[in-house]
Amino acid sequence: MLKQLPKRQRIRKGIVLLVFLTFPITINFFSPYIIIDGAMNGILNGSAVLFTLLFLSSLVLGRAWCGWVCPGSAMADIAEPLNNRALNPDKVAWIKWLIWIPWISIIVWLLIRSGGYSRVDLLLLTESGFSLDSPEKFVIYYIVIALFIGLAVLFGRRAGCHTICWMAPFMIIGRWIRNRFAWPSLRLVANASACSDCKLCVRNCPMGLDVNAMVEREQMEHSECILCGNCIDTCAKKAIRYSFSAGK
Repeated sequence: MLKQLPKRQRIRKGIVLLVFLTFPITINFFSPYIIIDGAMNGILNGSAVLFTLLFLSSLVLGRAWCGWVCPGSAMADIAEPLNNRALNPDKVAWIKWLIWIPWISIIVWLLIRSGGYSRVDLLLLTESGFSLDSPEKFVIYYIVIALFIGLAVLFGRRAGCHTICWMAPFMIIGRWIRNRFAWPSLRLVANASACSDCKLCVRNCPMGLDVNAMVEREQMEHSECILCGNCIDTCAKKAIRYSFSAGK
């Protein structure tokens, strides 16, 4: 199956698979709870640093993390053969904000209440250096996997990414800021005159975006675009390409 994919997509899928295989070690750094524990006790921990880095990276790289490095991307790949139906992100993407806004508000409130960060412990609740160092943590690990794979199997491609991902909003906000100022960053650009209207880009977009319409307008920005390059690699006419440039 992988051999049939363009080289860039084989590399991308290989990277996210490796990241997923290390997930038992790293899951605490993605934890939405440990950052709360840290804020409650004034401790700057690994998940707080990671979420901050995701925001900062999005100012230049958009949501490329989601397409190229996130373990959730591998979970989506696992579920895809079971349900390849595309979701309309415009109808469901609001759900993650319903989760993220109260969550980030609690973190800010706890941090203010504790008097701000007073010490640094990047291995908070991960003292052994291995996230799954007790039986109850395995339960959390399998719940996370079941959520992301289960939602994708039940509702379609990357349903978990669209609806419950607590990391995506950091990058969406960062990309929104970048788009306001239009400084050089990684983005997609399109040449509408080269498009043959085959719509392979639409059928192959893992995030269910109407890429064809975006190409026709030559406006490739979308908050749910993860810059995976699938549309680039499936377009025989080379109507889409990566660019590191200013503009929107």
